Amino acid sequence: MTIPPASASLGLEDLLLIVMIQVAVIMVTARIFGTTFRRIGQPIVCGEIAAGLILGPSFFGGFFPGLFNQVFDPAVGSIMGVTARLGLVLLLFLIGLEFDFGHLRANSRAPLMISAGGVVFPFALGLGVAAVIYPHVGNGVNKLAFYLFMATAMCITALPILGRIMIEYGLNRTRIGAITISAAAIDDAVGWILLALVTSIVRSEADPMATAMMILQTAAFAAFMVLAVRPLAHRWATRTIEKGGGDLSLNALAITLTAVFVAGMVTHEIGIFAIFGAFLCGAIMYDHEPFRDAVVRKLNDFVTVFFLPIFFTYTGLRTDIGSVQGGLLWAFCGLVFAAAVLGKFGGGAIAARMSGLTWRESLGVGTMMNTRALMELIVINVGYDLGIIPRSVFFMLVVMAVATTYMTTPLLRLFQVIPVKPAVRAFSIHGSRETPEPAGTS
Repeated sequence: MTIPPASASLGLEDLLLIVMIQVAVIMVTARIFGTTFRRIGQPIVCGEIAAGLILGPSFFGGFFPGLFNQVFDPAVGSIMGVTARLGLVLLLFLIGLEFDFGHLRANSRAPLMISAGGVVFPFALGLGVAAVIYPHVGNGVNKLAFYLFMATAMCITALPILGRIMIEYGLNRTRIGAITISAAAIDDAVGWILLALVTSIVRSEADPMATAMMILQTAAFAAFMVLAVRPLAHRWATRTIEKGGGDLSLNALAITLTAVFVAGMVTHEIGIFAIFGAFLCGAIMYDHEPFRDAVVRKLNDFVTVFFLPIFFTYTGLRTDIGSVQGGLLWAFCGLVFAAAVLGKFGGGAIAARMSGLTWRESLGVGTMMNTRALMELIVINVGYDLGIIPRSVFFMLVVMAVATTYMTTPLLRLFQVIPVKPAVRAFSIHGSRETPEPAGTS
C-alpha cells in the first residue's frame, strides 16, 4: 500500500486513505501502550496519553520525519482536528453523566477544607508562575487571560480518572476515598467556572460589557437546562428506558446525541466552547442511573477506543519539545511542574491534615488531588485554541499534566494507601470490567 505524497492535491479517496491509516496507527499504538502501562500498574489512560505523545513531532516526527509527514499529512489535519473535537464533545457528555453532584452537597469539614486548599494554593502559585514567565513567553497574549488561565490550569483535578483509580483499588469504599472525591468534585466545578470566565474574557476581547453578557447568557442557559430541560429529560428518559427494557433504542440514541449537539451549538453561539454545552447536557442527567448506564453501554467503548486516542494524538501533535529551547525555558518548565505539585499536592495534604486526617491519609489525599490527566489536557487544549498560551507553554503544561498523573499510583503505593502489587485488571476511562478487591485502607 502506497501512501499518497504528503501535502499533494488529493482526491476524496486519497484523503480517506490517509485518514484510515492515521486512525489505524493511533488505535493500535494506543492499545499497545495502554496494555503495557496496565501491566506495570498504571491505568490504561496513562498509556494512551503516552501513545499520543510518542506519535507527535517530538518522538515519531523527530526520529522518522519522512514517515511522520506521510502518516500525519497536513492535508488532513483539519479533518483530524474536527474529529478530535467531536470526540471531545461526546467525551464531555459522558463525563457530565458520570459527574456525581451528590459530592458537592457534602458539608463535612474535611472535604470543604481540602477543596479550599486544592484551589487557593495552586491558584495563587499559578498567578505567581504567570508573573514570572509572562515577560518571556507572553508576547501578543492577553495578560489578564494568561494570568487567569495559568492559575486555573493549576487547580484542575482529573475527576474521571481519579474516580476510576479509586474503583480499581477499592478506595471508593473508604473514608479517604469519599473525602477526596468530594473535594475534587468541588475543585473541578470551580475550575470549569474559572475556565468559562477566561473563555468569555478572551472571546469578548476583554470588553467588560461583552464579558458580562457572555457570563449572564451562560448562567441563563445553565439555569434553563437545570430548571426546564432537566425535569422533561428525566421523564422522557424514564419512559424510554422502560419501553426499551433497560436499553436505548436507535431513535432514543439519536435524540440524545441531537440534544448533546444542540447544547454544544448554544454554548458555541454564546461564545464559549461547545464542550461546555455537552458537559451540561450530561450533567443534568447524572442522577438518572438507568439512563446513564444505557448511554454508557452504547457510547463508552467506541468513544474510549476511537475518539479518546485521537484526542490524545491530537494533543501529542501539538506538543513539540523543540518549542522549548534554552535553559531559561526549561527552567520555566520545571517551575510550572514544581508549582503544580506544591500547590495541589501540598495544599491538599496540609488541608487534609488540618481537618483531622492522619499524615498517611493526608499524603494520600494530596497525591490523589494532584492527579490531572485527561481534564487538564482538555483545559490546556482550550487555552491553546483560544490563543492564550504559546506552543512553549502548551508543552510545559502537557509535561506537568502527564507527570502529575504518572506520579499518582507509585506515590499511593509509597504512602501505603493502596497495595504494592501492580494492578492488572481491565480498566478504561469510563469503567472497569472487573470488580477489584478492596484496598483495605481506612
